[in-house]
Amino acid sequence: MKFGKELKSQRVPEWAEAYMDYEFLKTLLKDIIHFQERNRPAASLSNTDPPGLTRKLTLYRAFSGLTHRTMSPRSPRSHDIESQPILVNSVKRSNGDEGYETRFLMLADAGGEYENVFFKRLDDEFNKVVKFYKAKVDEVMKEADVLNRQMDALIAFRIKVDNPKHVIFESQVEMSRLAAAVEASSEAAVLTASASTAMRASRKVAHMDVIDEDQSNSGVRSDDISSADKDSEGSRKPRVRPPPLEILERVTINKSIETPRSTIKGVLNVPVQTDLKFTKENLSKVEEQLKRAFTEFYHRLRLLKSYSFMNMLAFSKILKKYDKITSRNASKSYLKMVDNSYLGSSDEVTKLMERVEVAFVKHFSNSNRKKGLSTLRPTAKRQRHRVTASLGFFSGCTVSLIVALILIIRARKILDKSGRHKYMNTMFPLYSLFAFIVLHMVMYAGNIYFWRRYRVNYPFIFGFNQRTALGYREVLLLASGLAVLATSCVLANLDMEMDPKTGKYKAITELLPLGLVILVIVIVILPFHVIYRSSRYFLLTCIFHCICAPLYKVVLSDFFLADQFTSQVQAFRSLEFYICYYSSGDYKRRENSCNKSDVFNTFNFIVAAIPFTWRLLQCLRRFFEEKDNWQGLNGLKYFATIVAVTTRTAYSRSHSNGWKVVAWIASIIAAVSSTYWDLVLDWGLLDRKSKNRWLRDKLIIPHKSVYFIAMVLNVLLRLAWLQTVLDFKVSFLHRQTLITIVASLEIIRRGIWNFFRLENEHLNNVGKYRAFKSVPLPFNYDENEDADDE
Repeated sequence: MKFGKELKSQRVPEWAEAYMDYEFLKTLLKDIIHFQERNRPAASLSNTDPPGLTRKLTLYRAFSGLTHRTMSPRSPRSHDIESQPILVNSVKRSNGDEGYETRFLMLADAGGEYENVFFKRLDDEFNKVVKFYKAKVDEVMKEADVLNRQMDALIAFRIKVDNPKHVIFESQVEMSRLAAAVEASSEAAVLTASASTAMRASRKVAHMDVIDEDQSNSGVRSDDISSADKDSEGSRKPRVRPPPLEILERVTINKSIETPRSTIKGVLNVPVQTDLKFTKENLSKVEEQLKRAFTEFYHRLRLLKSYSFMNMLAFSKILKKYDKITSRNASKSYLKMVDNSYLGSSDEVTKLMERVEVAFVKHFSNSNRKKGLSTLRPTAKRQRHRVTASLGFFSGCTVSLIVALILIIRARKILDKSGRHKYMNTMFPLYSLFAFIVLHMVMYAGNIYFWRRYRVNYPFIFGFNQRTALGYREVLLLASGLAVLATSCVLANLDMEMDPKTGKYKAITELLPLGLVILVIVIVILPFHVIYRSSRYFLLTCIFHCICAPLYKVVLSDFFLADQFTSQVQAFRSLEFYICYYSSGDYKRRENSCNKSDVFNTFNFIVAAIPFTWRLLQCLRRFFEEKDNWQGLNGLKYFATIVAVTTRTAYSRSHSNGWKVVAWIASIIAAVSSTYWDLVLDWGLLDRKSKNRWLRDKLIIPHKSVYFIAMVLNVLLRLAWLQTVLDFKVSFLHRQTLITIVASLEIIRRGIWNFFRLENEHLNNVGKYRAFKSVPLPFNYDENEDADDE
């Protein structure tokens, strides 16, 4: 793989603009090559080998190259500084920042202006990288200081919980060591950040013994105990200070976990209890929060280290290309400057990583280094061959069952039998539910495939666990497995005639759809570690947040799932039909009175509006919480959609002209507003001032036509509601079949929307340089005392 592609694959997606622009610098080198080709003498372009020779002249040289020979001493000019092509100096820039500037000394040579432009842009890129890296290092050093304070409070909290009345002397010794270990592990790095931080660190030493963390597995060196007394036998005895319990006097607990109850209390202005309660349960919660905070912090350090390494490698590669093209020796002096710069010489990140590892292993993994590092360094989920093999098996079974279903229908001439109308009105709506679910899963698997292909950072955006996040193969495996079960049930239940003796259908086959629904629900809520438990529980959590809207703070995964539900209105109605059919109908005769029931028809309106109501409530929550007027407009859009859906449902029931007019008006308003929102705000397209006409400045897919095709498809598929208002009738299609096709088109539209919506979210994150999750911390410090001391 070429380095340009390697750099693209290894860089942090959210920091793409902060990396060295390797491809642009390569274009500048190509300009130098083109100039050399234009000005190369004509004689050099022809074949200069004497006629009659079958080998090139270079093959007649005496030196074969198999052994290294000492060349003749270089001329004095080679050591002359004036022979160097560049001079690199540290300068003070106009904005007050320090930077580096390269002076090209061979400007008088032919093509020197091209090389001068190359070095000017190279300096710009290097100064950009150094400035960004320095700013990010400053951020992590400040965060290290915050985590250090949190660990102080955690250690004191542990002491109070484990032995609230008194602390045995030996326990004091051990806890003092633990506290000092954390102090050294974090503050040693923080001391280099600022002088004020060093002053605060020196005050903390008065409360606990400071020791240095060993960089090895043991965690404590032999000289860790800096202050010690010797007994009569000459052995060293540590001088023990009291545990840092006084730190708890300036600490309150943060209520970071939001619940519906806490939201209601916040609306009612009920005071929040922040006093410390020294219980095992609270200690467990605090440790879990700090464990997550340390994991995310270590992840940030790893990305910073990778950022430094990849950029230094990029500068090395591009300068070696320059030397090869121009036959100059400029890389040596420039790379020496790179090595001596903050990017190449700073080791704060490496040292801090080592101290975080030691502290995490000691305090969160019970000194089990292997377990601690496996938590800090999560590896991507391995692709298993059995998943691919199972996917192929279930996909083949699905295709075979569908082919068998078609052949059986044609062989038995089922479409000509009288019982087909009853089947289509009762059994078909039951089985179409699984078709909607499988189709949505297939579209989601396609989204994952293309997100990965174009390096959209969807696990971070959704908040997935890197170890357990499902790939497109796993999603397709689940979809194909459900398709096999559903198709098998259809084949087992493909009876159009009742038993002539009993006048009923077989009860066991008529209960197959209900049994399959119950099986799917049981699998989703199964508490055992089977069938992707973490992903199932993540889904259940998001579903619960949608149901409880607006009592939970709205995050992207919650409103993204609610948007998926808005495209599954017909699936919600199928679930409603399940309840009505099996509770009030005679399922053994495939008879029901659901459509004649006022309760069923009323809930038909309510069920259709539920997903849009969830999104409306989420928008209102964000509007009042974030003071974002666009969220208020988005809420109005969903309110217009609720009106359109309910009026279309009313027209489909009554077929009156009045409801038809209202449905037309409401549907047009909803379609226009939703289409505009999709294309302009959710996808970020249709920007006239963009460098990509009518698209946006940043695009992931190289083929611009894909975006225009997606926009056209979005408009066309959104007009599927016309079938309801115009009451289309196709002679060879049953009404239930037509409803299923229209609902499937909406699911396909949603699948297309998913990709471009997340692409736009990904690109917006790039502009903000945000690549980490914000982890809430358990303790809140009272800074008044520190301010007074200063």
